[in-house]
Amino acid sequence: MNNSQIFNERWRLASVDHDALIRYGLFAIICALAFVIFNMQGNTADLENYSRSIFAWLFARWRNEANFGPSDYSHGYIVPIVSLGVIYWRRKEIMAAPKKVSIMGLSILILGLVMQWLAAKSQHPRISAMSLIVVSWGIPYYFFGWRVAKLMIFPAAYLIFCIPLNFLDSITFPLRMLVTMLTTGLLNGLGIMAEQDGTGIHSLAAGGFDFDVADPCSGLKSLLAMTALTAVYAFLTQKTILKQWILFLSAVPLAIVGNIARITTIAIVAEAFGAKIATDIYHDYSGYVVFSIAIGLMVFIGALLNMNFKEKFGLWKQDLISPIS
Repeated sequence: MNNSQIFNERWRLASVDHDALIRYGLFAIICALAFVIFNMQGNTADLENYSRSIFAWLFARWRNEANFGPSDYSHGYIVPIVSLGVIYWRRKEIMAAPKKVSIMGLSILILGLVMQWLAAKSQHPRISAMSLIVVSWGIPYYFFGWRVAKLMIFPAAYLIFCIPLNFLDSITFPLRMLVTMLTTGLLNGLGIMAEQDGTGIHSLAAGGFDFDVADPCSGLKSLLAMTALTAVYAFLTQKTILKQWILFLSAVPLAIVGNIARITTIAIVAEAFGAKIATDIYHDYSGYVVFSIAIGLMVFIGALLNMNFKEKFGLWKQDLISPIS
């Protein structure tokens, strides 16, 4: 290679580095502008309680400051951290992916900004939070192309778990009724005679327990936390989309079964040691125990999905027919 060829190659590499530097610089500027937009005009509904920032609105809803009660979205603080953790975990794939400007990515980015404009005009902070997710995915899609955007789909979509969705509140009462009915049946099956009265469970024994499955005991909080946990666990441990969805959907019955087990054990403790101990002491700590069991079942189901049953059956069959030494 002569001097002219060496000079041309160095010039080409310098041009590539220069283009990449401009792209990353513009990427940083657009991200900063997006932050300013969502921080200054992310919420236009209740400025007295939440200010104009969508981030302040989300933090307040995770703490449930307006209603002064326990929040079903207290796991919201963890969701962005998990999302960033997934990006870090796949950082080598992201850096190795070919990068180019995408017109489709620009369309997604514009869509997210239009959603934000509509959210500000209609005073719907939840739409603003959704548009934040779209913009967060659209910016890298625009600057780096589909190969990078494909790797960012799960981290961006996972952020949905930190957005308080009002329509989920409508399933609170059906969950209470379902849990009350199944718990009453289970107690009777265990020999502890009880009857259901709406969302109340009453012992038929003299001086027995008498409590109501209130909204905090509906299981919605554990259901939301369990689905968020199972989503990332399925993504990290399952190799096919089908298995990921099977494990993710298993979070719903696992959370319901865990809540039934919790209320059943509260009734058993009340029957054995009195309602005061059951409701004042055991009630506050039983959720941690039952949630740990649900996590264990999640891991067990994940292991079953990853198990090669054909290979296991072959080994079992070989051991069965092989002569005993």
